[in-house]
Amino acid sequence: MSDRLVSPQSTNEESLFETSLRPQHIDEFVGQEKVKDKILISVEAARRRGEALDHVLLSGPPGLGKTTLAHIIANELGVNIKVTSGPVLERKDDLAAILTDLSERDVLFVDEIHRLSRVVEECLYPAMEDFRIDVLIGEGPHAKSVSLNLPHFTLIGATTRSGMLTSPLRDRFGLNARLNFYNNSEIGQVIQRSARILKVQIDEPGADEIARRARKTPRVANRLLKLVRDYAEVKADGRINHEIATRALALWEVDEQGLDAMDRDILKCIVFKFGGGPVGLKTIAVAVSEDPDTIEDVYEPFLIQIGFLNRTPSGRIVTEHGFKYLGAKPKPDSEQQKLF
Repeated sequence: MSDRLVSPQSTNEESLFETSLRPQHIDEFVGQEKVKDKILISVEAARRRGEALDHVLLSGPPGLGKTTLAHIIANELGVNIKVTSGPVLERKDDLAAILTDLSERDVLFVDEIHRLSRVVEECLYPAMEDFRIDVLIGEGPHAKSVSLNLPHFTLIGATTRSGMLTSPLRDRFGLNARLNFYNNSEIGQVIQRSARILKVQIDEPGADEIARRARKTPRVANRLLKLVRDYAEVKADGRINHEIATRALALWEVDEQGLDAMDRDILKCIVFKFGGGPVGLKTIAVAVSEDPDTIEDVYEPFLIQIGFLNRTPSGRIVTEHGFKYLGAKPKPDSEQQKLF
């Protein structure tokens, strides 16, 4: 199997760090109780029947555990998992190469499935429904189409933009689960678990302080824990308490709301350059020198979640709470005043 098609585990430090902290079984996974209940029932039913699990679509903002859940599902089923992503599958042959390499009941995980090309997506339909794929053998007038039978497999798709999925693709998933942001208590549990794995001493106030600034996202919580751990080892005795956590996060410019420098740049750009909005996404991206997709997928969801930003048909608008955070006031005749 080509490495270009099925992504191997990354060997860089950040990926290894995240992988080491990733839960392997459903009972180790913190939060998302409704999603876990749905998955447990479906997995147990498939296991009792000895069948492949129905196809699963996992959606939600980045860093909430979609990839982790895909690996957990494979572990709970006792099958292998192959990992790829939508942008990697450029041609029909790419998809055929992966599907024909699967074994019975295996899991195929496609991250960013909303970014599949139309040609690949249409080839995926018969594979998901009838477990077959048509391939073209030969070239020119002597080419012929051959239908290949596939093992019964489970496709798990992950997306941060479920609205970009076509209806035919979305309707072929039997289990549709959306992951939501975590609360501070759940993030605190994630941090305590990760600290145990990393053999880091951390007290409850220290864990709570990191959790409060972790943007309600486990991936961010683990990243912040790593930064605070490094600070504690260099500037203190290696143990994390409230004071150490506060000093470390201040050094890394993560404020008490969980906002970092780019979050603040986005808010300041809209408020001080464009009067609070409305302003278009591409304009904001140019002003802060960031990719529009990154702003929309990574930064905006949390700013909207905490009530600092609104999306409107005419553009992005900073809310009254966002103005207060920056110590500014909306203009009396601005569109914000009409909304509040």
